[in-house]
Amino acid sequence: MSGHDVRPKPQQPATALPIAPEISVPQNHQVKAHQIEAGLRLKLVPGVGPKTFGDLVKHFGSPSEVLDAAPSALRNVPGVGPRIVSAIAAAPDDASVQKQIDLCNEHGIDILTAGSREYPAILDEIYDPPSVLFCAGELKPVDEIAVAIVGSRHATQYGKKVAEQLARGLALAGVTVISGLARGIDGVAHRAALEAGGRTIAVLGGGILNVYPSEHTDLANEIKANGAVLSEALPLVAPKSGCFPRRNRIVSGLSLGVVVVEAGSRSGASISARLAMEQGREVFAVPGRIDSRMSFGCHKLLKDGAKLVQSVDDILDELGPLFAPAQIDSENTICHPAELKLSEQERKILNAINQDPTAFDVIVAKVELPTPRVLATIAVLETRRLIRRITGTTFVRV
Repeated sequence: MSGHDVRPKPQQPATALPIAPEISVPQNHQVKAHQIEAGLRLKLVPGVGPKTFGDLVKHFGSPSEVLDAAPSALRNVPGVGPRIVSAIAAAPDDASVQKQIDLCNEHGIDILTAGSREYPAILDEIYDPPSVLFCAGELKPVDEIAVAIVGSRHATQYGKKVAEQLARGLALAGVTVISGLARGIDGVAHRAALEAGGRTIAVLGGGILNVYPSEHTDLANEIKANGAVLSEALPLVAPKSGCFPRRNRIVSGLSLGVVVVEAGSRSGASISARLAMEQGREVFAVPGRIDSRMSFGCHKLLKDGAKLVQSVDDILDELGPLFAPAQIDSENTICHPAELKLSEQERKILNAINQDPTAFDVIVAKVELPTPRVLATIAVLETRRLIRRITGTTFVRV
């Protein structure tokens, strides 16, 4: 879902090879563009927040049908009163909407509307999913297996070290790391995932073209090249304090679980954890020093039932049942997200290792590759936790 022009493209002039009449790509493109325009118009209506937007679309079927609905029909939707009905009747004109679309096209930003094929399915499950999501970069199917790492903006050296270790371990295991691009733990988690060659997603409180904090602008650009930067705010909107708690519901909503590394008793990270619990996500917390205020939030979460995290294995073991096997082509089925990142040689050697103990000599004989190359590849598979060493020369598939 990289940036593209959402406006309908003009028909191509006739050529010596006539276009078959049944081809409907331009028409489909027009339908998608119309849906995006209608979604933006409805989003821009004062008083129509994510919850009301979702209720209206659920009732009428699509944003365009909401905008075309009669006032009497609109009033049948719970929570929609005369003020919102009047605001919908005076919805922003096409010029205002087209201005936003042109801005997104210019900067390679995708516009994803709730319920569309491109919209993250896991996010659509939460109570109040964002009605419109702006995306710079690319969301991929592998991002459905994601874990959020959040924590204090005023992180200690201990917190930064732990966040780096956890983000790196998750990235090496093929898990997408999600955070909020804030100072402290968020920034460390994003960078560690990138340095490990993994994917990461940043969710902003303000618009994508108004990165906060400004010193993370370069980091945001790196993330766009190896993941995605997301926001429900219009691209140029400046971040405000009230935006961040709502941003946190998207961070947790995109994740299978949320890991809190350091947090005060009243912090954004604690809010993310509470939202994760409400959304049915797993909540993890890293213990800290008992005399550090940066530990208070994590320790409270642990008392309330959060899973204790001492290493990345604690996260992977807990979420393991959620990593459902998936078919990647006609011959290969993956049972762990890290398998999506394997080269042909790595997959060949992995397939030579059974769930019963497999001797190194047997592996070499099966793959018919030089011993040094097999040894090096086995080390990679061990790092990604796809195999486990039983003895010095015996391995099993995890």
